This record gives sequence, structure tokens and C-alpha cells, in this order.
Amino acid sequence: MVLSHADEAVLRGLYDEHAGALFQHVLTLTAGDRGRAEDIVQETLLRAWQHPEAIRPERGPVRPWLYTVARHLAVDAVRARAARPHEVPDTALERLESSDDDIDHVLDAWIVSEALAALSPEHRDVIVELYYRGRSVAEAAQELHIPAGTVKSRTYYALRALRLTLEERGLTP
Repeated sequence: MVLSHADEAVLRGLYDEHAGALFQHVLTLTAGDRGRAEDIVQETLLRAWQHPEAIRPERGPVRPWLYTVARHLAVDAVRARAARPHEVPDTALERLESSDDDIDHVLDAWIVSEALAALSPEHRDVIVELYYRGRSVAEAAQELHIPAGTVKSRTYYALRALRLTLEERGLTP
């Protein structure tokens, strides 16, 4: 929207006459937060420009209307901040105990999981039974319904295939 010269002159006059006092008033409403006070003053003057009927001389003094609009904007800002979750400062993150080892461990586990998924189901099953579930060869054979010798041979070939897959992913030397 383009301002006419008359509108621009009225707005400039409004700013020149009331902005300083309005800023001081809003500064108290914002507990001394200068940036927030400046934003509220700017928004108040924008509202005055959007509602020229409110600032006509025949309606009386403009300053009470400006103060009322500014107070409403300040209250709305407080309510909006109260509705938002509390922001955690960066210093709170420094108190968390974490290390690069945790991240490396998670990444390694992810790569191993992908490597296991690349194995045949028979090879994956013996690895899972022996290494993840901690079963003996005899227990794994019973669980998988195959002879113990088959568990041993599948384990041998599964570990070789797993090593190759992990080497391809850069996890082993």
C-alpha cells in the first residue's frame, strides 16, 4: 500500500510527537527489554496508520489510544511467551554427560545391524542366536531345528560374510 504525502506527514508527526513517551511507557511494560519495547512501539504506530479513524483530532487526544494499544500488544506478547514451552539455554547442554564414544557406539551398532541385514537368513539366524542371544551351539541348534555341526559351519561362513560386509562399510581394517 502506498502512502499519500498527507498520510506520511500524519504518521511522521505522530511518531515525532508520541514515540519517545510511548517507548518509555512500553519499556516499563516489558521489564526493561528495549528490543521488545521497540517492536511494540513500531507495531502500535503501524496500528495507528492502519486505523486512521482512531487518530482523528475530533476523537480527542491520541496518546491514550496509543497507550491502550501498546498495553494490549505487551499483554499479548507475555501470553504468547507463556504458551510456548520454556526454552533451555545452551549451558544446560554442557551439563549433559556425553562423549563421542556414545555416538561412535551407536553408529557402529547401526552399521553392524545393516551388515547383518545383508546376510542370508540362515547366516543371520545363527549369528543372532549365538552372539546376541548368548546361546551355546547346542541351544542354537535346538532353537533353529538344525544339527549342531550345521550351526558351526553356518557360523564360520556367516562370520566371514559379516567381516566382508563390514570391511566394505569401512568398519574393520
